[in-house]
Amino acid sequence: MTEETVVILPEQAGERLDKLLAETLEGLTRSGVQKLMEEGAVLCAGLPVAKNAKAKAGETVTVQIPDPVSLAAVPQNIPIEIVYEDDDLLVVNKPKGMVVHPAPGNPDGTLVNALLYHCEGRLSSINGVVRPGIVHRIDKDTSGLLIVAKNDFAHNALAEQISAHSFKREYRAVVVGHMPRESGTIDAPLGRSPNDRKKQAVNGLNPRHAVTHYQVLTHYKGFDFCKFTLETGRTHQIRVHCASLGHPVAGDTVYGGVKNTHGLQGQCLHAAVIGFIHPRTKEYLEFSAPLPEWFEAFLEKLVASD
Repeated sequence: MTEETVVILPEQAGERLDKLLAETLEGLTRSGVQKLMEEGAVLCAGLPVAKNAKAKAGETVTVQIPDPVSLAAVPQNIPIEIVYEDDDLLVVNKPKGMVVHPAPGNPDGTLVNALLYHCEGRLSSINGVVRPGIVHRIDKDTSGLLIVAKNDFAHNALAEQISAHSFKREYRAVVVGHMPRESGTIDAPLGRSPNDRKKQAVNGLNPRHAVTHYQVLTHYKGFDFCKFTLETGRTHQIRVHCASLGHPVAGDTVYGGVKNTHGLQGQCLHAAVIGFIHPRTKEYLEFSAPLPEWFEAFLEKLVASD
């Protein structure tokens, strides 16, 4: 069981608590919150709250979330591109369109299913049976590199590097329009959108520090091809930060990108470089993945349209 704590902000006072918690906490629906309330797992000042409770400014609400039920992820012989592998970890080049781990609506065919087959089940257990070995994630329609831990020792050491912002992650993306400068830093806290719990927003609910550095590599007519370096690693960070500037990632219809630009399906975003200290050898390792064919084809179309 895990506990999540939510402090009610003044502007949230008077809202239905079940609705507010569902919008704030990842993975919980309103009906799911109500069920937890019925079970006495939603507390305020140590006492269970009623299903029809209203939020009060300054209150601290604790939600006791039971451990996820196993989705019975099964090993599947799905081809994956392994860039590096040893006894502690793997670096995988994930294709666009592949979901990282099982979830409602995607029970199989995920990277986790492929990893369970390839590693014969030898993956770290820290993220449980739902996300074995997964240290960090990239979105379904984002391609590129991510690191997978084979044991808890490696997982803990890599997670510490991510927390300390010493974990190098570079992305390539095409954004709509032209960035305000040739290079710069976007420093804007991110939290869950108050209007859509599946989305993030600048200064959203319970915002967390988020910093993205960018450099424009090439200008095209109506678009910029950019390099992005993450200082922090929040959910949808590059996508939300770019959209906040008025220059969403091309193809990202969730955050306002132009739909089906030159046949583009999903956001034009690629995790190109990853670098870290190996947990056991203490050697710095860095890997890169070239732009995939779909990304190169999109750039060629932009060249042709100039």
